Amino acid sequence: MKPKVLLVNPPIYDFAAYDFWIRPYGLLSVAGKLRHSADFQLFDYMDRRSDENASPSDRWGRGPFRNQRVPSPEVLTHIPRHFRRFGLPRERFAAYLREQGPFDYAFIQTMMTYWYPGVQEVIEDIRRACPEARIILGGNYAILCSEHARGLGADLVVSGLDLQPLWSFMGMTADPDQAALWEAYGGLATGALKLTDGCPFQCSYCSVPRVYGRFKPRPPERAVTELELLVEQGARNVAFYDDALLFDAEHVLTPFLDEILRRDIRVNLHTPNALNARFVTAGLARLMVQAGVKTFYLGFESASRRWQEGTGGKVFSEELAQAVEYLLAAGADPTDVTAYQIIGHPNSDAQELETSMRFVHSLGIRGMLADFAPIPGTPDGEACRRWVDLDEPLIHNKTAFPIMRLGFEEVNRLKDLQRALNRSLTR
Repeated sequence: MKPKVLLVNPPIYDFAAYDFWIRPYGLLSVAGKLRHSADFQLFDYMDRRSDENASPSDRWGRGPFRNQRVPSPEVLTHIPRHFRRFGLPRERFAAYLREQGPFDYAFIQTMMTYWYPGVQEVIEDIRRACPEARIILGGNYAILCSEHARGLGADLVVSGLDLQPLWSFMGMTADPDQAALWEAYGGLATGALKLTDGCPFQCSYCSVPRVYGRFKPRPPERAVTELELLVEQGARNVAFYDDALLFDAEHVLTPFLDEILRRDIRVNLHTPNALNARFVTAGLARLMVQAGVKTFYLGFESASRRWQEGTGGKVFSEELAQAVEYLLAAGADPTDVTAYQIIGHPNSDAQELETSMRFVHSLGIRGMLADFAPIPGTPDGEACRRWVDLDEPLIHNKTAFPIMRLGFEEVNRLKDLQRALNRSLTR
């Protein structure tokens, strides 16, 4: 008999959370490699389609999560924001475990390091209802804070890119060519996809090289097969989760988009993980728009040349301006073109954030302030030890750190300015 495996995407404990095409892609990818060796059931706390009280989605499938106020953790009580629990009610999971259990194994997805209270809650509930289940943690928190994660009481913490410890633990052989287990939802509105793993850049604030390793394209036929599976399951909006989607586009993204057009796959595509503006060409912009890419998020961070060079020199102001010109000429809606800029970086003084915001606005596109999170193991994260205790993952919180660094009033001022600049574009 095949083992019975429970897949869980935990609730989120944070000051803010929004369904920006959030899907437990890593969890489903691992399960997909075992789809013929085990029987899987999925409980996704963050699946708004299974929430009868969910707010309506916008035209691209995004929307707010159900939430309730909860007490702030002691280390965050000085942050003047309401702390919340996002996701389906805890009692609903307890009832699910009673009805569907027992399970032989439970895979729990981890994402942001400071979301671990949700992981802790899930472990407690599984231990109570299904004490024989072997609990396995994987994902960003398990890799970046592996010692802390081991303290939550799981039976196995997969703390690196090598999944052989998992296959050995379960006594199974994985099939690496399998797509993610999207059919576990029994129907979708939104999904996620990756054409590549890792990133060729070494930005000083980013954990991607440590979590996902060096840049490596995935087999192109597997990516197309997975997109067709997503569409077959009902997804009409699919987000690329790649961290360097445009790198080596001639051999990766371009053939993929050409195949979408050849097969006439009708789907809205989105790029929330920040496109590198340096690699946007006129031809690539036209192909992306033609193949169905609807939203374009460009990584910019700052207009300060000194700051750009100091954090890795990934993109400069003139490159952003050129990319925007190409995208708008190709037919992209300017209200769906956005440039990310970091707020709360430890070198904020050199960043000239307000000047950067106005530069983005002058291009006729939207800006979005991305809160800086001090990630352990990154140069910029380690530099924050002078202010905070990085060994407590709750301190990595991206809402909290900018307030600690810049002050509550200054953060609010800058965010109000960004909202005003964006509103002026639509008048």
